Amino acid sequence: MDPQTRIDTALEQALSAAQHEDCPPRLRESLSYAVFPGGARVRPRLTLSVAAACGASNDAVVDAAAAALELLHCASLVHDDMPCFDDADKRRGKATVHLAFDERIAVLCGDALIVTAFQSLAEAAASSSALPELIRLLGQAVSVPRGIVAGQAWECEPDVALERYQQQKTGALFVAATRLGAAAAGVDSAPWARLGERIGEAYQVADDILDVTANPDEIGKPVGRDAARLNPNSVLEMGMDASVLRLKKLIKAAVGSIPPCPGHEALHETIKIEATALMSAALTCHAAA
Repeated sequence: MDPQTRIDTALEQALSAAQHEDCPPRLRESLSYAVFPGGARVRPRLTLSVAAACGASNDAVVDAAAAALELLHCASLVHDDMPCFDDADKRRGKATVHLAFDERIAVLCGDALIVTAFQSLAEAAASSSALPELIRLLGQAVSVPRGIVAGQAWECEPDVALERYQQQKTGALFVAATRLGAAAAGVDSAPWARLGERIGEAYQVADDILDVTANPDEIGKPVGRDAARLNPNSVLEMGMDASVLRLKKLIKAAVGSIPPCPGHEALHETIKIEATALMSAALTCHAAA
């Protein structure tokens, strides 16, 4: 199967327990609504690519880890879009969960996706010796002191350093993506953190540029939210030219930070392709602004 199909199949399997008739109908519907149809699935695709480069032999464990990571990402989007945070009305081209259902369901939907991420991974990888490490990495990415929950909480503080905010709000899941891929393949995941950090930073800078310059209809979500909500943003803090330069440097650093592995050449090409697409999207909107 191609990566997108693998990921969506694993996500459907992870959510299958929610389809039971005992689950409240609106909550059950909201879970699928929040996950499908997906975006680019950047993080789980990165997990699959790293696992393949490390010579993974158990695709079931790799797929479960990738799906769990995407469930956590989707949960973060549901909560991030709510009125108490970004108050967004669109996500992936359709109404956000709190508008399609209501705020109560949105809170519960995000909570359920988080728990389902851990539950589904534990069940799929029950016989794998890598399970404790996979659970640890997932928890580290989403929790405190440096996970996405902490990153979201920085928006509640009067002051925050841009780099710290971006490392936790966005970078944490990218670090998890690379380390989960390595851990699922049975190799030491620590050397893979740097690749995730750099890709995560690049992705956030590109997203900051899009938030300032993009057309909301083209990217499927509102723009200008950082300025409106006084959230940290690379362009607002550093200026457009400096942000574009930082994005280029981060992409170059990411491509050069792949640890030695059996599939180094193939992963190198994959990262280059993804980085080129990321750069192109940001610079196209910058040029059109």
